[in-house]
Amino acid sequence: MPVIKANTLPTGNLKGADHGATISLILDHSEPGQGPRLHRHPYDETWVVIEGNLTFQLGDEHLEVNTGDIVIAPSGVPHKFTNRGPARSHMVCIHASPTMITEWLE
Repeated sequence: MPVIKANTLPTGNLKGADHGATISLILDHSEPGQGPRLHRHPYDETWVVIEGNLTFQLGDEHLEVNTGDIVIAPSGVPHKFTNRGPARSHMVCIHASPTMITEWLE
């Protein structure tokens, strides 16, 4: 596997298929109050919270997560998150797929 420098990913997205990898990932940095709309994927998605305080919605469940926590959304489960603040959050979002496939629900 090659080494991929973070500064070569201007959007923070890495499509695994472009690098011969079986996963894709997003280096997410969200400001307080920000996060993606409700969506789902046909594969698991896992987040490693490097820094931050966030609220995740997984299906009907709402979870408060903090620095060091790991969140897993199973395949097909609608999900989204919002940074609760007070500072910018930093997460690594791992898509269990060499390409990102997203169905936006809102």
